[in-house]
Amino acid sequence: MAHARISAKLPPEIDPTKAPVAFGMKALPKLHEELQSPELLTQQRALMALCDLVHDPEKVYQAIQIGFLANLVLLLAHEDSTVRQKTTEVLNTMAMHSIGRQGLIKNGVISALTDLLDDPVDICRRNTHQIFETMAKLPEGRVLDT
Repeated sequence: MAHARISAKLPPEIDPTKAPVAFGMKALPKLHEELQSPELLTQQRALMALCDLVHDPEKVYQAIQIGFLANLVLLLAHEDSTVRQKTTEVLNTMAMHSIGRQGLIKNGVISALTDLLDDPVDICRRNTHQIFETMAKLPEGRVLDT
């Protein structure tokens, strides 16, 4: 007679670094809530899921309307390098869209990014420079309110 065995390993198609994301209109509000979590792993998972979602300009618009940029500015100063890296990656992807560039300018993200120019982590500095380069190539990115 066969016995059921339960393995301690996750199936190969399950990535433990990805957060389960709700569908439709519930996805971004749930991620917004998870970004404010005190747990580091929850924040990291939410940022990784957000990295995937912000490739869609509609999701970028929705994220700006929800208020993600204020949270992302706070996460730029996080002590964990993975959080800073993924935050700059999200902002870099958002800067590729017109609505994202406008949001970055209006919400003061550019001035917050200047602190990361001397970040000890190479990828954070590289993402920050890419954001500045993307913003500088376009007319709306050249005029920064000081």
